[in-house]
Amino acid sequence: MAKSRALDKRRKSVKSIRKITRTMELVATAQFKKSMEKAVAADAYTKRLTGLVHDITESHEPLSHPLLVERKQDRSQKDVTLLVLSANRGMCGGFNAGVMRLAANRLKSFQRDYAGVTLEVSGKRGIAAFKFRGMQIDQSYTHLQDKPTLTQVEELADRHLELFITDKIDRLDICYTKFESMTKQYAVIETLLPITELTAEGDVNAVQDELDVDLRKAAQMKKADGLTADGTDKGAAGLKGRGSSALFEFVPSPDSILEDLIPRAFKAKLFKCFLDSAVSEQIARMTAMKAATDNADSMISLLTTAYNRARQSQITSEILEIISGADALAN
Repeated sequence: MAKSRALDKRRKSVKSIRKITRTMELVATAQFKKSMEKAVAADAYTKRLTGLVHDITESHEPLSHPLLVERKQDRSQKDVTLLVLSANRGMCGGFNAGVMRLAANRLKSFQRDYAGVTLEVSGKRGIAAFKFRGMQIDQSYTHLQDKPTLTQVEELADRHLELFITDKIDRLDICYTKFESMTKQYAVIETLLPITELTAEGDVNAVQDELDVDLRKAAQMKKADGLTADGTDKGAAGLKGRGSSALFEFVPSPDSILEDLIPRAFKAKLFKCFLDSAVSEQIARMTAMKAATDNADSMISLLTTAYNRARQSQITSEILEIISGADALAN
């Protein structure tokens, strides 16, 4: 009897855990949909802004901006800041472990090569992990990871911009989980300051493709009307495909436009990193909780079978005892 009771007690415990994991899976699914919408919208905005910055810097050279200039060529004289984005809660598989492993290795490399290293961590899990490893955290945040807003991220971005412009830091790296699709998320480290990747050609391919398609459609429409794309549409003639310099006329000057666009591009990129991390966290939690729920179902099935067998064995044993006692009394 004791064995069947223990099996029944364990089965009830697994059923209770299954309810929790199933609820967490549903909550993560709902939060994932909301976070995904924000991430997709921010990605489109960032690509458009990046494409504009790239066109301006490529079309009017030389252009200079404090955020684009790499200072102090010697690494041993540079001050670098590493910003790590983790989760505030667990139950999300290897989401936090992947970021922590990559960030810890990069931090050791920075401490070996650079003059000064500042560690900033967002998320309770990351804070606890670095403290457990005995690494000093200079700045921590616990209000940005779950549902980051643009206002909150702008406050953080403004502080880093001021530190970089005033030469208090020479480089800003961010370690986070990059979101590409439902099945592909991975931990990466990217350099946000000085801004180099924001003006890279690889980031504006999608924007340039859309521009090329629009120009081809405009040319086809003009040909259908008996006009040519050349001469009649100066704007279309000025905007050429990839590999050629685009022609723009700026009012005011390109420098004054970049003065406003480049900080905006940095803030948009930082905000996208937070959104990517939030989406990846929900996907990881959704996947982990689904696997836990499926495992609980399997355990409940096995425990139910074991309980039924134990109960059947006990009933059979009790029947045999009754029959044996009745035979003994009859004799």
